[in-house]
Amino acid sequence: MNHVIVVGAGPTGLLLAGDLATAGVRVTLVERRPRTESNLTRAFGVHARTLELFDARGLADELVATGQPITRLSLFHRLTLDLGALPSRFRFLLITPQYQVERLLARRAGDAGVAFRHGTTLTGLAQDADGVSAAVRTPDGRHETIRADYLVGTDGHHSTVRELIGLPFPGTAVLRSMVLADVRLADPPAEQLTVNGVGDAFAFIAPFGDGWHRIFAWDRDDQQPVDAPLELEEVRAITRRALGTDHGILEARWLSRFHSDERQAPAYRVGRVFLAGDAAHVHSPAGGQGMNTGLQDAANLSWKLAAVESGRARDGLLDSYQTERHPVGHQVLRSSGALIRLAMARHPGVRALRAVFSVVVSTVAPVRRRALGMVTGVGIAYRAAPRSHGLTGSRAPDVTLADGRRLYEALRRGRFVLVTPPGRSGDLAGLADAGLVVTAGPQDRTVLVRPDGYIAWACEGVAGADTLARVLDTVGHAPLRVARPA
Repeated sequence: MNHVIVVGAGPTGLLLAGDLATAGVRVTLVERRPRTESNLTRAFGVHARTLELFDARGLADELVATGQPITRLSLFHRLTLDLGALPSRFRFLLITPQYQVERLLARRAGDAGVAFRHGTTLTGLAQDADGVSAAVRTPDGRHETIRADYLVGTDGHHSTVRELIGLPFPGTAVLRSMVLADVRLADPPAEQLTVNGVGDAFAFIAPFGDGWHRIFAWDRDDQQPVDAPLELEEVRAITRRALGTDHGILEARWLSRFHSDERQAPAYRVGRVFLAGDAAHVHSPAGGQGMNTGLQDAANLSWKLAAVESGRARDGLLDSYQTERHPVGHQVLRSSGALIRLAMARHPGVRALRAVFSVVVSTVAPVRRRALGMVTGVGIAYRAAPRSHGLTGSRAPDVTLADGRRLYEALRRGRFVLVTPPGRSGDLAGLADAGLVVTAGPQDRTVLVRPDGYIAWACEGVAGADTLARVLDTVGHAPLRVARPA
């Protein structure tokens, strides 16, 4: 069949569908919203690791041009994190509306041949040993069944896919009646990004770079239903309580309420069905990691599905999606939850702990690097097998290769990249595998980089063709055919 159904055309689904179609997999993208319906959501920040993934698809520079780079994060009036210290080409947080991310990814998916089914609702799901059958209702009310090899649910917090495969979504509500507003300010904050809480209220302000600012605000003593009307004066009042000033809020172009949960599905795979993004995990908005974590889910799963669909890898490779991404989702749940609880701190002891936390992160370099790595994604690594090289499972840095390209430019072909010691790539000229990019790098080691920018395998010095043939057969790439002397 060589066919995958993706349900949900948010950022996660669009990136996944575009990756699969670019790799030659037939993709149907089912989306209940009409094509003309805007997706106004709370996501607005793109972190460094996500920008690296966009760079590997040739989209990063265009996305950066749509927003405002933020190089400092100011938390609790005490702690300032300098993103300029990140070991990345993208040493900032990009403030840009989610619709800009979706616009780029939708264009890429369409250009790659994804079949969009807007206004189409998933109503049923069945799977067997050979594939998945998705029952859908079309915009004109007809009922159809779509057959595919695999199906991925990227359909958000209230995922129909998750419900149809019978997975629970355990967790709790963290915040109720949080308010959002895109506003103009007469007196914008001096800091690029401002967050503070006073126990009964907190507020967060970030600039879009076009004269508008996004405000998140919460008032413990005024919990309204998410569908209750929201007036600008309420936003002003909560912001003043949390920050000491409302920075002269003048007008709003968008006002909304939402509630925030902490939940995670126990499994990201059930047979031939997968979950990614908010369908798999939701957490507090602290740290701006929600959309980013979903996009990184998609990048992890897409190359694996493409490898299996093309016959280059066995189905068992897909189990590593759960092994690698479920712990990351849990870690994001904990870290974002800790930040929001510190912001909400009411008890004097917890507020004292917040002060200590701010001092430690500000002054202890290893703690600061770890905190930055977690929030921005550049510090995320996957567990490697025992006795593996120390680099295995870690994010590959964007080194300059011998041919003048950066590594993430070489990854734009969607293939594994083999980086050899300087001047030694010719030693592997006998490898007759067209699906592997072979190039030399700046260090005296051999590194095999996965299509999602993580290191699959490494060794010091030069690896022989026979060794690489064995390695590639275990990491989701077709075995190399080694050319033997006549």
